[in-house]
Amino acid sequence: MSSDNPQAGQNRPLPKKDQDTFRQVVKHYETKQYKKGLKSADSILKRFPNHGETLCMKGLIMNSMNSLSTSIGNVAKEEKRDEAIALVKKGLMNDMRSHVCWHVYGLIYRSERNYNEAIKAYKQALRIDAQNIQIYRDLSLLQIQMRDLNGFVQSRHAILELKPNQKTNWLSFALSKHLLGDVEDAIEIIDIYLDTLRNDTDTNTNTNTNTNTKDDDQGETKENDGDDTSASGGNEHNNKDDDSGGGGGAHSASTTTTTSNAKISD
Repeated sequence: MSSDNPQAGQNRPLPKKDQDTFRQVVKHYETKQYKKGLKSADSILKRFPNHGETLCMKGLIMNSMNSLSTSIGNVAKEEKRDEAIALVKKGLMNDMRSHVCWHVYGLIYRSERNYNEAIKAYKQALRIDAQNIQIYRDLSLLQIQMRDLNGFVQSRHAILELKPNQKTNWLSFALSKHLLGDVEDAIEIIDIYLDTLRNDTDTNTNTNTNTNTKDDDQGETKENDGDDTSASGGNEHNNKDDDSGGGGGAHSASTTTTTSNAKISD
């Protein structure tokens, strides 16, 4: 059956409906709704039993459920753990070009406190997806755990390059330099970040000033247009009264002035 499965080990995407279901699997894992995640994973595996990423996620969820379980004995927990790890390994073998599989593989090693192997798995995942911030974060946490300060600096720098608009990334990069002993670099990084804040403030101030000036100009233009319109209407009315020969010239002038003042006050 596995040889007929086009999704197994070839890094091909699932159909859209199953892709949405897989996203739900990941979401359920992140929110610790493990039973729902397991159910969603099984629904995908019924159609694609060798889909590597789903197998890995199912194994990861099973491992998390097992670690939280208090109703079974140690022997049963060991069996459940071995079953979960076997699923993750099977999923990885079916799709070794998936960063998801390697990331999950690293998470399993981390849960076993085998940090060196977890770091290797994370690095392999980043070779496949070099812009995955979550994997970089997980990697940096293990690097600082293992006192790999040079690696920690590299990971935090990569995160900063991917997300330079977040203050936390600047401070974390500065901290990594400080831990490495590069105090001057750490201060310089903070100064650069503060300069970006000042530049943003100046830009916003200039933008607001230009906007207010433009609004004022538009308001003056509307007022002038209103005066011109009132004067034009008054002249027409005066001309009409003159043509009719009536003595309404003063009345017309008074009306024109009142109308003009009303428009200005508006």
